[in-house]
Amino acid sequence: MSIELSTLGRHVLIEFYGCPSEIIEQNALIEQFMNEAADYSGATIVESCFHHFNPYGVSGAVIIAESHLTIHTWPEYGFASVDVYTCGDSVSPWKAAEYLEQKLQAKKTESFEVPRGMADKIRQFAEQEIDAILVKQEVLEGVI
Repeated sequence: MSIELSTLGRHVLIEFYGCPSEIIEQNALIEQFMNEAADYSGATIVESCFHHFNPYGVSGAVIIAESHLTIHTWPEYGFASVDVYTCGDSVSPWKAAEYLEQKLQAKKTESFEVPRGMADKIRQFAEQEIDAILVKQEVLEGVI
């Protein structure tokens, strides 16, 4: 069984385990990889901002016209947490996830997608009548 789900966006949350610390502790390299992932996914980069923590760890965001990509790294644990949030049909958040898995050399990756901005709820809770919401149509298999 499948249902059709109308949403404004797709939010992919990714956990990367077993990443070499010498990769995920480098602020400039992480910013480069995140911008490349955004580009590879088909996104339009607006701006990026990254920060290296003392003694280690990187946090940053790539703002894209279609939403954003964010990362937080823990080199001491070989772990990185990434969010890829996209709106519209022109960007594939999963392509960004695949690109980063390769670049961060993760030994294990876990990820899932969260639908964001469900059209039915937007209409239900809006203060005014909304006739049309331009959304991405997705068919979810196996959903009851």
